Amino acid sequence: MITITHILGNARDHAISQALNHIEHDGRLETIVLDQQDTQRHRLRVNTDLGNEVAIALSRNEHLENGSVLLLESNRAIVVRLTLSQWLVFETRDIAAALELGYFAGNMHWKVRFDGVRLQVAVIGDPTGYLERLDHLIAEQKVIHVE
Repeated sequence: MITITHILGNARDHAISQALNHIEHDGRLETIVLDQQDTQRHRLRVNTDLGNEVAIALSRNEHLENGSVLLLESNRAIVVRLTLSQWLVFETRDIAAALELGYFAGNMHWKVRFDGVRLQVAVIGDPTGYLERLDHLIAEQKVIHVE
C-alpha cells in the first residue's frame, strides 16, 4: 500500500505536466477516480486504475481536486481525476432575485459557476435537496430551474 500525506501539485502546472507526459507515454501514469463528494475528505483509502491500493491522509488545509498529483517519481505517478459533476441551472427574474439566489448559495457553501445570466450549482448527492432548499424562491417565481 502507498501512503500519501500531501499533494505535490496539479497536473496543470507546466513543470509537472511535462514530467507527467513522459510517464504517461511509458504507460506508468496511474489515476484515482473520485467524485466531488470525496474531495471534502482528508482521509480515504482507494485503488488506482492499475489496482494499487493508496491510503490518503492529508492535513486539514489540503484539498483534493481534479489533477491533484499525489505521487511523482521518475518512472511512476499518481493523479486524481474527478468524475463529472451534475449541475443544476437557474435563472432569476431580476437583479434583486439574482442577489438573493447568490447570497443563499453562498450561505449554503454550494460550488457554483456562472454562465451568462444563469447560475449553475454543482450537485453532490441527490439534487432534490437543493431544489427543496430553493423552494421558497421557486414558489415566488424569483428563481426558475432551467435544467
